[in-house]
Amino acid sequence: PHCAEWQSAGDFFHTAGVGLIRACVERSDGTSNLILQGLERVRFTDFEQEAPFPIATIDSLESDSVSSVETEALATKVLELYSNLKGDGQRQLPPKIDRYLSDLSDLEMLGDLVASTFVREPLRRQRVLEELSVNQRLRLVIQYLREEGGSAAA
Repeated sequence: PHCAEWQSAGDFFHTAGVGLIRACVERSDGTSNLILQGLERVRFTDFEQEAPFPIATIDSLESDSVSSVETEALATKVLELYSNLKGDGQRQLPPKIDRYLSDLSDLEMLGDLVASTFVREPLRRQRVLEELSVNQRLRLVIQYLREEGGSAAA
């Protein structure tokens, strides 16, 4: 909910991403398109201030990122599903991103980038954000891409 609608700390998700705004383009309708760079996952632990705006105490969340043969296989499947989905005409990324994803050695980042771009349901993206096991996160991305992509993602 919007800040004005918050009644208690239970009104929002306690896991979030901390990041930087890397680029901002204002649109004619008054909204903006942003390019964000995620830096880390955090959990809100307390609020030192709620008005006029919230100031939170946070703890950094570390991913369980032990890479294995399973991790590599899951990442390969994510890339395969991405390749199927990008051709749907609705969510295509520039060719430069294709090369970037194919060459990406950080499999945690691969899963996060594909989830944030191609998983449509906000609650599912939140579930991916909250998952600290990289393998489980990749499994969730695969599951969600299959379910949301229908036969094109099979």
